[in-house]
Amino acid sequence: MSNGSQGRAHLPIIIFTTVLTFSALYAPQPLLPLFVRELGVDLSLASLMTTVTFVPLSIAPLVYGVLLGSITPKKMLQVAVFCLALAEIPFLFSSSYSLLLGARVLQGMLIPAILTALMTYTAQASGRGELQRSMSIYIAATIFGGFSGRAVAGILANWFGWRAAFLVLLVSLLVAFWALRYLPQEGQLKLLKPKPRMLLEILQNRRLRLLYLTVFCLFLVFAGMMNFLPFRLSELNSQATEMATGLLYTGYLCGLLTALGSGRAVKFFGSDLRTIRIGMVGYLLVLVGFAFSGEVGLYVLMFAFCAAMFLVHATCSSLLNRIGGEQKGIVNGLYVAFYYAGGMVGSFFPGLVYRQWGWPAVILVLTIVVVLSLVLLFRLGNSEEDWSDPVGV
Repeated sequence: MSNGSQGRAHLPIIIFTTVLTFSALYAPQPLLPLFVRELGVDLSLASLMTTVTFVPLSIAPLVYGVLLGSITPKKMLQVAVFCLALAEIPFLFSSSYSLLLGARVLQGMLIPAILTALMTYTAQASGRGELQRSMSIYIAATIFGGFSGRAVAGILANWFGWRAAFLVLLVSLLVAFWALRYLPQEGQLKLLKPKPRMLLEILQNRRLRLLYLTVFCLFLVFAGMMNFLPFRLSELNSQATEMATGLLYTGYLCGLLTALGSGRAVKFFGSDLRTIRIGMVGYLLVLVGFAFSGEVGLYVLMFAFCAAMFLVHATCSSLLNRIGGEQKGIVNGLYVAFYYAGGMVGSFFPGLVYRQWGWPAVILVLTIVVVLSLVLLFRLGNSEEDWSDPVGV
C-alpha cells in the first residue's frame, strides 16, 4: 500500500480526534448562563471558563517548540488526549468553580499539543498533490468540532443535566485514545523554535502586520459574540433551555461551507484582499443586526455571521501561506498566536461591558473593533500587486 493510501486509511482517526478536541474546547460555552445560576458566579467570572483555554493557545505557537523539543506525534497525541479525557473528570463531580477553572487551564495547555500533532499527521497522511484537500478536511473538522461541542453540550444538558455533556466527552476522548494506537509511528515533530530577531523582522512587514491585526480583530469579535450570545438569549427569553442555547450555534455549519468554498469566493471576487474586505463588510453589517434582533433573529443572523467569519479566516490563512516566504512556519505560528490572543480578549472583555451597560454597548464596542480593522484593510495594501510576491523576512 502506498504512503498516500496508508495516510487516507488513518485520516478518519485524525478527523475524529480533531472534532473531539474542538468539542472539548467549546463545550462549556452554551452552559455559561447555567454556571452563573447553579455555581453562584457572576457573568464575568463565568466567561473565564473560555478565556483561560485561549491563553495557552495564544502563546503555544511561540513557545511549545522550545518546551517540547523532539517527540513523535503519536506519543504526543496519546499522552495529551488521555490527559484531556482525565481533565473532564472534575466536571462530573465537583461544584467548585475554582476546581473547574483549573481543569480548563489544564485543557488549554493540552489542546495546543494535540493540534500540533494532528496537523503534522494530516500533512503526513497526504499523498502527492493532496495536501490542500487534506488541510481543507482538517479545517472542516475543526469547525464541525466547534459546532458539535456547543450544540451537543446544550442538548445533553437539557435532557440529562449539564454533567452528562462532560461524561460523553470523557468517554469519547478515551475511545479516541484507544484508536490512536493504530496510527503509524512517524518521525519526529518539527516544532517551531522562533528567535526574537525573526519575530521582529516579520512584525515589521506591513502586509503581515495587516493580516495579523485583521485576524486578531476578527476572532476577538467572534469570541465575544459566541461567549455572550447565550446571555443575550436568556435576556430575551428567560425560559430558554440549554438545548435552545446549544442550537444557537447551528450557524457554524454555514461557516464550514464558506471555509471550504473560500477558493471559489476568491476567484469570484477577483483577489484574496478583495474577498477579505467584502467578508469583513458583511461581518460588520451582521454584527450591527444583532443589536436590533429578537430571539428568532439571533438564530438567523448566526448563519450569516459564521459564513462571513470563516470566509475571512480561510482567505487570510491562504494568503498568509502564499506570501509567507522562507519563514512560513514562524509566520503561521504568529498568525495562530494573534488569532487566539484576539479570542482571549474577546471572551472576557465584552463581559465587563455587558455587566455595566448591557447588550447594545457590547455590540457598539465590537463594531468599533471591526471598523478599525476595515480602516486598516482599505488604507494599507490597496494595490493587489503589493500582495503578489512572498515577503522577504
